[in-house]
Amino acid sequence: MQANDVLEPTVRIRDLKKDRVNFVLENVDLAFANSFRRVMMADIPTVAIDMVEVETNTSVLPDEFIAHRLGMIPLVSNNCDEAMRYSRDCTCLSSCQNCSIELSLNVACSESRTMDITSDHLEVILHGGHGWKEDVEDGEEMSKRVPNFGHPVGKGDPDVPPVLICKIRKGQELRLRCIAKKGIAKEHAKWSPCSAVSFEYDPHNRLRHTTYWYETDIKAEWPLSSNKTEEEPPRDDEPFDYNAKPQKFYFEVETDGSLGPQEVVQKGLAELQTKLANLILGLKSQPGDLDGFPGADQVGQQQPNGTNGAAPSGGWGGGGGGWGGASASPGAWGGATGAPATGAWSASPGSNTAGGWGAPTPGAAGWGTSPGAGSAGGAAAWSPQQGGSWGNTSPSHASGWNV
Repeated sequence: MQANDVLEPTVRIRDLKKDRVNFVLENVDLAFANSFRRVMMADIPTVAIDMVEVETNTSVLPDEFIAHRLGMIPLVSNNCDEAMRYSRDCTCLSSCQNCSIELSLNVACSESRTMDITSDHLEVILHGGHGWKEDVEDGEEMSKRVPNFGHPVGKGDPDVPPVLICKIRKGQELRLRCIAKKGIAKEHAKWSPCSAVSFEYDPHNRLRHTTYWYETDIKAEWPLSSNKTEEEPPRDDEPFDYNAKPQKFYFEVETDGSLGPQEVVQKGLAELQTKLANLILGLKSQPGDLDGFPGADQVGQQQPNGTNGAAPSGGWGGGGGGWGGASASPGAWGGATGAPATGAWSASPGSNTAGGWGAPTPGAAGWGTSPGAGSAGGAAAWSPQQGGSWGNTSPSHASGWNV
């Protein structure tokens, strides 16, 4: 049970089926195992119906109800990360064959019986059909798609029951058009390739992470799982190890058919590796590159907006004329300035002082004022003649964010 940092992580597959896999992950941290579970559920891209245009609906279900059921139908999404673009990355205006899959449904009942409309009635419209409104050249993604890409899972397979959409009677009809797009489950659960992902550790509760409520006999009322055979049971007189950590996790991954279980696990590991690599890269970046802006650590050393560098500038409440600061330098909001200081909000500038926002003085004006020729230091902010605006690159007045 004690974690060993020397051992490499290992995966041992115990059972593999068409839609599920059971495996044991060893020599990893509990946080890593849970992150792996969350990534498989929410960060692997798939294809799902995202927009529905209803032309005719005379069934008993409203349009919104049917649209929601259509969105939850799993579609074949093998190699989706390379075989399809995100809509935000595509150059088309609304949808095209590179970022969308178009499906249609046209069913009418003409017999005196109850007819089931299922996912088998959905038909994929190939590029060049009547539905596409934009003529866009095929991208390299088209060549990476499997033949049944975007089709409902299990269509044409007698061993897989279809998904029921609604039921209609004689004289009723349902005709609509669907657009399927690529996404991840963080945006909506319909893009999740998994129907259930779970893992268990410490089946004998040696770590006492679980507290069981029982009446008479805890072992009889709380039977152990099948994973109990993987570990040795603790002795009754065994002392509790406060430093013990779990290092063996028993995973059960069940998919909805849009992706195979093997592809889900492999892509989940790749996505988690990418996330950790980006985190490490961000932590190892240069000290001056904070938040992706070079030299951001020197922001505090730069002069505030509207100063020209003639006098020292300060931060909030600092001695250099910041918010509420008291100094002989250009004043700031509410600052208490000396004789040669520049005014700020509610300040009463003298003959040689520079006014704040809209101050009627000949000094270095604030926003929307026009300073005169005898400006004291020229500490202007939004002045067209002196000091410029945010991002001003005037060589004589250092003002703005990009000085």
